[in-house]
Amino acid sequence: MNLKTIQINTALPGKARSRILIIYTGGTFGMMTDKDGVLIPFDFASIIEHLPALKNLHLEITVVSFESPIDSSNINPSHWQLIGKIIYEHYDENDGFLVLHGTDTMAFTASAMSFMLEGLQKPVVFTGAQLPISEPRSDARENLITALDIVSSRRDGKTLVPEVCIYFDYELLRGNRSKKTESMQFDAFDSGNYPLLAKVGVKIDYNFSAIRPLPSDDKLVLRSKIDPNISILKLFPGITQGTVNAILNTPGLKAVVLETYGSGNAPTLPWLMEELQRAIERDIIVVNISQCGGGRVLQGRYETSKKLQQIGVIGGADMTTEAAVTKLMLLLGEYGTAKTKSLIGLSLAGELTA
Repeated sequence: MNLKTIQINTALPGKARSRILIIYTGGTFGMMTDKDGVLIPFDFASIIEHLPALKNLHLEITVVSFESPIDSSNINPSHWQLIGKIIYEHYDENDGFLVLHGTDTMAFTASAMSFMLEGLQKPVVFTGAQLPISEPRSDARENLITALDIVSSRRDGKTLVPEVCIYFDYELLRGNRSKKTESMQFDAFDSGNYPLLAKVGVKIDYNFSAIRPLPSDDKLVLRSKIDPNISILKLFPGITQGTVNAILNTPGLKAVVLETYGSGNAPTLPWLMEELQRAIERDIIVVNISQCGGGRVLQGRYETSKKLQQIGVIGGADMTTEAAVTKLMLLLGEYGTAKTKSLIGLSLAGELTA
């Protein structure tokens, strides 16, 4: 994929306080209306004209744009690999990274980055907008300005948030704990199983007890091998054996995210357990994730989940579906099935509560 690069220094003639890399992938954020009323990609070369407040941040900014911006509904693992590669290749010369991304799949991409960027010691913040930056009431301006402030903030020479996050509507969330929960309001994201990393008002109140500490190993490792041969099986009242059988017998399938009820419960249908057990016996990994936005899977607590535990379904604790999907893809790609089974239930990037 072709990339365009633009250099912007908002500190001139003074010295910049931080060097930030912005990766623009596409999405609602960067759309502008031309003279014919057609939405076209935003030209970052003119960003100071649209956001003069950027000058007050005193930053040296490099913008790397996808030449053809992508609606986030079309984002796929190859784009995750490209974003990870850009961050990895520009890691040493920048203090932080901001990814402008469409909201629909932002939680998937942020989750993937948290597993791909092992040993991360700098902030990688995702943001976007519900309205294009050209709209008078757009949330793009505040999201961009505050996200840049967070990415560039340091204390005693160290970054304040050395992890992958999502910033949206005055809240900073852990990326792999986030879900898109709203399509018509500005508060698009939530992390029901994890507290906010920061709340933004007159000042930015960081919740340092919730932010991941700096890793002991300061070497960044890029994990970018991805195996997409997984599926999601969402249970619902009346689900048929044919539906379950079709999903579990998908050619090449290696893992399934089983979305269950409540704290990990499933109907006690003999055929359902038999189908799942046969899949597990074929070495397909089955991970139990709750359909609820909050809470966690507690396999064996109720009779309706005890059988899942007995046949070898792996409890996913309080992981989101987005985290489970991307974690499985990365683990399978990097390590294969056997090691994935031993790692999927462990917290690798703060994505679950042990």
